[in-house]
Amino acid sequence: MGHLTTPAAQTAPPRPAAADFKLEGELPMATQAAVPFLELETLRAKEFIPAAREALSSLIAEQGQAKVIRPVFNWAGRNSLFPLHWGLACCAIEFAAAFGARWDAERFGIVPRSSPRQCDLMIVNGTVTWKVAHKLITLYEQMPEPKWVIAMGNCATGGGPFRTAYSVVPGVDKLVPVDIYIAGCPPRPEAMLDGILKLEELIRERKE
Repeated sequence: MGHLTTPAAQTAPPRPAAADFKLEGELPMATQAAVPFLELETLRAKEFIPAAREALSSLIAEQGQAKVIRPVFNWAGRNSLFPLHWGLACCAIEFAAAFGARWDAERFGIVPRSSPRQCDLMIVNGTVTWKVAHKLITLYEQMPEPKWVIAMGNCATGGGPFRTAYSVVPGVDKLVPVDIYIAGCPPRPEAMLDGILKLEELIRERKE
């Protein structure tokens, strides 16, 4: 009777280490070792996840600022305009009348302030001479951002009937940037309120 013998155990060929594996234009064969799962997770944790988190955070911040934060700021800004309480010439009488009982400009949230550091709107309501130009620029520079300027009346817009005079600035936009121009000599309080409402429309569409 024959003896039972067990076949010799076949040893598998040694597998190359993961560090020795390099993909050079070809897919790995079945006998080659793939990149270990632990190394893939380490690479994912070190590079992919932080990059994805940063991209997602920037996207959320951008969308949030465009659709939530900026509209709220614009809504608050246009409904609480603080014009500088000052006057230059006859248009200042119309400016003052707009805050009286008949027109009641404060129902639009417009509250004049005497300090330029508390104002965000300058209404240039009269003739601007070169002698007062540097004072106007100083007041404008003291106002915090964001700030807007309305040129009220023909004198502030382009010099008015004194345009050719040596002492008159031919338009306040030669000194400071102007957002809204109001025609008239002088414009009525209704025209000033209409200009402020046009400014509120600009603030509503403000992106930055």
